[in-house]
Amino acid sequence: MKTIAELTDGLHFFGQLLVCACSKGVTSQSKKYLTITFQDATGTIEAKRWDPNEGEEDIFLPGNIVQVDAEVISYKDHLQMKVLSGEKIPADNIDFSRFVPSSPIPQAELEAKLDAYLDSLSNPEVAKITKHVVSKFRDRMVQWPAAVRNHHNYVSGLLHHSISMADLAEQICKLYPQLNRDVLIAGTIIHDLGKTIELSGPVATTFTLEGKLLGHISIMQAELRQAAKEVGLEGSEVAICLEHMVLSHHGKPEFGSPVMPLTREAQALAMIDDFDAKMMILDKAFVGVEPGGFTSKIFTMDDRYFYLPKYGK
Repeated sequence: MKTIAELTDGLHFFGQLLVCACSKGVTSQSKKYLTITFQDATGTIEAKRWDPNEGEEDIFLPGNIVQVDAEVISYKDHLQMKVLSGEKIPADNIDFSRFVPSSPIPQAELEAKLDAYLDSLSNPEVAKITKHVVSKFRDRMVQWPAAVRNHHNYVSGLLHHSISMADLAEQICKLYPQLNRDVLIAGTIIHDLGKTIELSGPVATTFTLEGKLLGHISIMQAELRQAAKEVGLEGSEVAICLEHMVLSHHGKPEFGSPVMPLTREAQALAMIDDFDAKMMILDKAFVGVEPGGFTSKIFTMDDRYFYLPKYGK
């Protein structure tokens, strides 16, 4: 059975895929169709089901694993599937790792680094708050993606993103010792924990009601304040500064932060977050691009094309 990454124009596909999204449509000739996004661990592909039978929408619900019979065609220079039929597969005993991309670094390795960073916090107030809030969300933190689609959108993506940021912060603090290392490391670990409430989970990830109405920044600020209260540090300078870092880590109001960074550590956190996210976005965009070629336009990076030089890494 071919994976999505192995599909080619003209191929007949018969295999199991995860439904990420499905929407109904009607042509100008009143012909009904479904637009479906399928996924496996290697990528996604758009598909069309023309003239769907009654009840087929229930087969192609997001989150379902479907046995798909389809033709692969090229449409506007992109591969697409023409679905001939589909059958929902019972979720019992399904290995979801076949359908959901995972972190390039094993989860156990990421968790070991998380524990090492938590144990390294020497400031007792920073350590107490950070460990308390991580313990509350740890089960989800180690599984959840960091986003629906833009960056680190895979199993353990949130943990991968947080640890990558902590690694960057560790090195930056060596170059700029005026930064408070413990506070910045804590910020990298906790800044996105609200996504464990904002997002539905690692399979067919969507935004929850809280995610749509509140967003991960305000969710985490409230959770952090509650954590400080529970460990007896409500209103302390450390607690307030950590809240500020969560609130300001997107850098600007137009990017979703209600306040601008107003401490060294908050400014550093926002820059590290942006850097790590953009490097991951570029990694995704360059997949399949040959040296000397350009990516497609990247919406989250000002609709720019990026060039892959022939000189290599």
